Amino acid sequence: MTGIADHPSPPAQENPGRPRRWRRLGLGVGLLAVGALVLGLALAHRPRPPAASAALPPVIELGAPTPGVAPAAAGEAGTAPATAGRSAGRAAIVAVRPRAEQRRDLARFHRRSPTHVPARWVAGFYPLYDLAARTFAVNWLLLASIHQQETSFSTAADTYHGLNFAGCCGGPMQFNVTNGPPTTWALVGDAYRLAARPSGYPHPTRAHPSIYDDFDAVMAAGRLLSADGAGTALDVGAWEAAYSYYGHDVTGVTYADQVLARAISWSQGGFCINCPLDQAMVDAVHAAYGAPVLAELEAEAAAKRAAAAAKRAAAAAAKRAAARARAG
Repeated sequence: MTGIADHPSPPAQENPGRPRRWRRLGLGVGLLAVGALVLGLALAHRPRPPAASAALPPVIELGAPTPGVAPAAAGEAGTAPATAGRSAGRAAIVAVRPRAEQRRDLARFHRRSPTHVPARWVAGFYPLYDLAARTFAVNWLLLASIHQQETSFSTAADTYHGLNFAGCCGGPMQFNVTNGPPTTWALVGDAYRLAARPSGYPHPTRAHPSIYDDFDAVMAAGRLLSADGAGTALDVGAWEAAYSYYGHDVTGVTYADQVLARAISWSQGGFCINCPLDQAMVDAVHAAYGAPVLAELEAEAAAKRAAAAAKRAAAAAAKRAAARARAG
């Protein structure tokens, strides 16, 4: 049997070039080891979304939907959004948006231009999503999707001061402080009392509650979504809650379609901060949940226009009849 000892390495003097080659090889291995260590440390400190937290409610994994097919969740396939969450007679908390804001928001939602948001910045919100999701039993991806839709994760220029262009809403989650009374913010602003405030997050304020405080705003959003029917599943209840979060109008349908589509995409492919909306997913969500509601809104609008036209025609006929009577 042949062993290692049977084939000893040649003495150094027999091959003067070999020690240099071994030194170069050793140096290369050393550099690779250092590079692997640096990469390992970088990955270890990379911000991770709260999906890795066992304390979060489970994210519902949905099958890949196709346009025109409902993205069914367990136990919710085929549920009509017109009746979801309303069977008990509970009225949704609706933040009424001014018409000017509806028009501008609708254009903004349709032409969304990608804005790069640093992962380290968004990581500061993970504990807030976690707390709100666990406190109110809502899906953290729905909260994060609304945060992205409203202010691109609090990176919009006016996130932490003033109100929006319509003069009604402000803060990271764009709460309405002018509707009502009571305003939407007045109804849910004290939600921050229901969980321990984290020791650090992007923008704490001195006074509470504040629409500009990230913790106060995210907690209030969780309470509002829960009150309007959202749960841990990304289903029709989540769509209804997003629809009520914006307001019951045509723009609200677009808003809810996009918010839920983004959350479902994240649940399937991972939390991707700067990924664009998957239009096929938006179309699927719209076909399942948005289209029936939009048809109702359009029918109501058509009925109002017909009633107004009939009223104008009746007034004109009465005016002509009065003129004939005076002439006769």
